[in-house]
Amino acid sequence: METLAHTAIEPGILYFGTPVVLISSANEDGSANLAPMSSAFWLGWRAVLGLGARSRTAQNMLRTRECVLNLPSDSLASAVDRLALTTGSDPVPPRKEERGYFHVGDKFGRAGLTPVASETVVPPRVGECPVAMEAVVEAVHPVGDDGGIVSFEVRVQRVFVHDSVRMAGSDDRIDPDLWRPLIMSFQKFYGLTSQVHPSTLSRIPERLYRGPDIERARG
Repeated sequence: METLAHTAIEPGILYFGTPVVLISSANEDGSANLAPMSSAFWLGWRAVLGLGARSRTAQNMLRTRECVLNLPSDSLASAVDRLALTTGSDPVPPRKEERGYFHVGDKFGRAGLTPVASETVVPPRVGECPVAMEAVVEAVHPVGDDGGIVSFEVRVQRVFVHDSVRMAGSDDRIDPDLWRPLIMSFQKFYGLTSQVHPSTLSRIPERLYRGPDIERARG
């Protein structure tokens, strides 16, 4: 294998590729907010989300301590893009205004997506998303020195999926060959290509990763 030399660079962002998440949250007037983001990762039934501290989504989550994490498939790229440069904040924060953002009150209507009543939280799920996870906030941590970004640790309480992505013969597994997440990489949308080959880790049964949060969620 050829070894290539590295070159030091200073990119403005480090979005090397993560799934897009549509976060639904509850506004103060009871209406639903819906916002796309891609700074998220999962550990067991918990997720860590990076959000602008002054965003409507962050403010809603700080106030209500709950949200829904909706995962769109690559076929929903156009719907997600209709939410780009929109904000639920009115007036629009100066930093967002200078980037071209504008206020939209009905985010579901703007995207052409369907709100579906949740079971354990107030914000609705997105009916068109193949995966939707109702979650509650467990912890909030500042990121950086200027107070502009916060990370939320959320605990998932329910996982809902379309039957189209379920693994045949299993009650609780998602088939990675059927699940086609929408990926954000350096401000561009991508879908997954075909499988390279199974990871060595696939020899470990998924059931061995099941943690106490699943039992807690049943309560």
